Amino acid sequence: MRVELGKVREFARATGSSHPEHIEGEHPVSPVTFLQTAAFWRTPANEALPAGRDMRRVLHASVEFVFPKGPPRAGTRLTGQQRIEKEWTKTGRRGGRLDFVLVVTDYTDEKGDLVAHVRNTTVVTAKPTGATA
Repeated sequence: MRVELGKVREFARATGSSHPEHIEGEHPVSPVTFLQTAAFWRTPANEALPAGRDMRRVLHASVEFVFPKGPPRAGTRLTGQQRIEKEWTKTGRRGGRLDFVLVVTDYTDEKGDLVAHVRNTTVVTAKPTGATA
């Protein structure tokens, strides 16, 4: 995934950022949550979670971004390696089953240096969200 100048500026504007580091110069710094756009680049071949999930049952629980040297700048080419770090199940307050999955993605640059470490937790509910008992 190339961190593109125009996409960094578009993302900054779409998220309401007016920080000069996100919109000025030829190599602006990407906003912290910019790497979420990598989801548009994934294919079934490089997706850690199995295909065919019922998206009516999937909820976003949390995401954590760690940048050893700060968020990537426009012009950087990133390679992401995704893995499932942990899976667990809980019973919800209303008695339904909740399946949690923690997916970790490490992004490296052209030199192989770690640029970002992203931890993303999703929840799959026993029935579609918004469904009544």
